[in-house]
Amino acid sequence: MKILARPASLLKNEHDEQKEAIVATTQETVQISAIVPTLTVDDLQKSITFYEALGFAIDERWEEKGTLLGVTVRAGRTQIGLNQDDWKKGRDRKKGVGVRLSISTTPGNVDEIAKRARNAGITLTSDPHDTEWKSRAFEVSDPSGFLLTIFSETNA
Repeated sequence: MKILARPASLLKNEHDEQKEAIVATTQETVQISAIVPTLTVDDLQKSITFYEALGFAIDERWEEKGTLLGVTVRAGRTQIGLNQDDWKKGRDRKKGVGVRLSISTTPGNVDEIAKRARNAGITLTSDPHDTEWKSRAFEVSDPSGFLLTIFSETNA
């Protein structure tokens, strides 16, 4: 099913002509069991150490000719893929721009995860705090610059 929609940004162009956008929709909701983000990282071993400090463990490894190219780390049902950058797009390529991974944990774990991170020498971007949307959260950037928000719902 396709629906014609007219977002405000498409109503007029420089010639004051009307335009229409086609927005695809489905009649049934697709059931997705997981999304596994895969991050291209600057230093795979540093990234593994970082995510292990947050409580993740290596679930899968990818090697080629004895060289570790990537891993999937897991904490509970949550997975994150980490791949070593091959530098074909240049060593000055910024990573993590416009990306935030929001990782939900059970109530009471936010402060414990933050403590584990600090004990491993990780600097938090923000300390654990209560948010206005009834959660407890802290922020941290991984070694390649990907921003993570670790949060849990609060009982309040």
